Amino acid sequence: MCRYSMTSYKPHYACFTCQKTFKRRLLGDVLGGYSKDVQEKSATCPECRGVMADMGLDFKSPKKKDTKAWDHIATLYSVDITFHSCGCSGPGYIPNDKDQLKDYFTGIKNTYLEHLYFWARRKEDPETQSQVAKDQRQHWGFLGRIPKELRKGTKNKPKYDAEQALLYWSKKVAEIEKKINTLTK
Repeated sequence: MCRYSMTSYKPHYACFTCQKTFKRRLLGDVLGGYSKDVQEKSATCPECRGVMADMGLDFKSPKKKDTKAWDHIATLYSVDITFHSCGCSGPGYIPNDKDQLKDYFTGIKNTYLEHLYFWARRKEDPETQSQVAKDQRQHWGFLGRIPKELRKGTKNKPKYDAEQALLYWSKKVAEIEKKINTLTK
């Protein structure tokens, strides 16, 4: 539920086969609250009985006859791009076609590779306060984009686990390559 609204949104589900969407009430709304024991079941298309894709709260379906748009929406879903926001922040940039999507992911991959190369070249953390300050000024874009659990030490004398950072960025590269490969099939 959006913190600026008193009503809960209904998630949108899409059937790419029938090119239809449906809104579905949340089970918590039906039962009057959530319980640990209650789990949402996957949505089934009332027309073809297939499992529907959870497209999120802010999904706007294309017209039924717009096959090209439906194919693109199916492609977006296949690479985990959905519309799961409450309208406050929005889903972010969504490319209009497969080529733009591939270019978008290639740009992300290049950024991930820059981070990977940075951590592969990093030999050791700076020792003195002036070296730390210089390092943070020069490399803030790399140092600030790793998970907090890979940052050790104190604010004045931070330590970074370069090996773990390499593993982290390698996984990110592999994830984005998987999405790019999905688009080329």
